[in-house]
Amino acid sequence: MQTLITSGPLILRGLLVTLQVSVMVLVIGTFLGTFIGLALVYGVKPLRWAARIYVDTLRGIPLLVLIFALFYGLPVLGVRVSAITAGVIALSIFCAAHVAELLRGGVNSIPSGQTDAANALGLTFIQRLRYVILPQALRRILPPWVNTAVEMVKASSLVSLVSVVDLMLAIQQIAGRTRETLMLYAVAALLYFSINYTISLLGRRLEKRFSYS
Repeated sequence: MQTLITSGPLILRGLLVTLQVSVMVLVIGTFLGTFIGLALVYGVKPLRWAARIYVDTLRGIPLLVLIFALFYGLPVLGVRVSAITAGVIALSIFCAAHVAELLRGGVNSIPSGQTDAANALGLTFIQRLRYVILPQALRRILPPWVNTAVEMVKASSLVSLVSVVDLMLAIQQIAGRTRETLMLYAVAALLYFSINYTISLLGRRLEKRFSYS
């Protein structure tokens, strides 16, 4: 217990870094993935091909390889990025590929009659997306998106391998100094669980809200 008290500030800083990385990744990944997903469904053929190549390639590459490729590979090309920037970029483009596929599946699951009805009402393409297609697709996308969010939080621990002092690396540093590994890793597991359980609870509340709307 004394170790937790004396090492509390380092654990807290690491936790804040983990939260910062996770939020940035989810915001960037969801934003980018939305546009890529729409390109998969509605883009012209070359754009659809490019989006499909992006999604299939990023989903097929281990996340750790992406992080190492950006952190160690970009300096070779003359582009220097910090460890946390490389980690956020790698996680974000990986997240975007998964969100894009979720959006494609959600949009394609909407019955074609909905689009036909919107066309009959004279709605423009943007209006059809905003008022008809995306609201219905969101209900189908939300549960798997929550799963993706949870996976991204857990995957954020990989940035510790490029020396970002997140929660995982903070715990490792303290454990290496104090040798109280069991207690410290139990604390790390509890903190990660708390973050992901909160995300799951918020996701369930949103699902209920959309189911009644």
